[in-house]
Amino acid sequence: MKPAEEYILNQPEPYRSILLHLKNQIELTLPEVELKYKWNIPCFYIGKSPICYLNASHKKQFVDIAFWNSAHLTKHLNVLISEKRKVVRSLRYATLEEIDNNILTDVLKDAYSVRQNGFYKREDLR
Repeated sequence: MKPAEEYILNQPEPYRSILLHLKNQIELTLPEVELKYKWNIPCFYIGKSPICYLNASHKKQFVDIAFWNSAHLTKHLNVLISEKRKVVRSLRYATLEEIDNNILTDVLKDAYSVRQNGFYKREDLR
């Protein structure tokens, strides 16, 4: 078994169910995505372009699906959380029932469309 899959399957509930659901939705929405294990968490790439990563925070009791190129995202910005992070924004779930698959799919497609843009917008570097 791959380390990324082990990470997901070794999580206690409700994290495991949330992570499995997110993994499934990511793979359904972006069939060419590749699951990798970097920085001790599951990361999804298309070619060399990072799309998102999953992180279970037991201390804070939620799962993040975080997007690296969030500076370029345009969909559902009102629900994306940046919380003390300069570049990354995420969708955050404490329960499986909180996941809105329509929002998740829209943000995944948006992240796919901007995957080549880099982490920052040019004006952010000024």
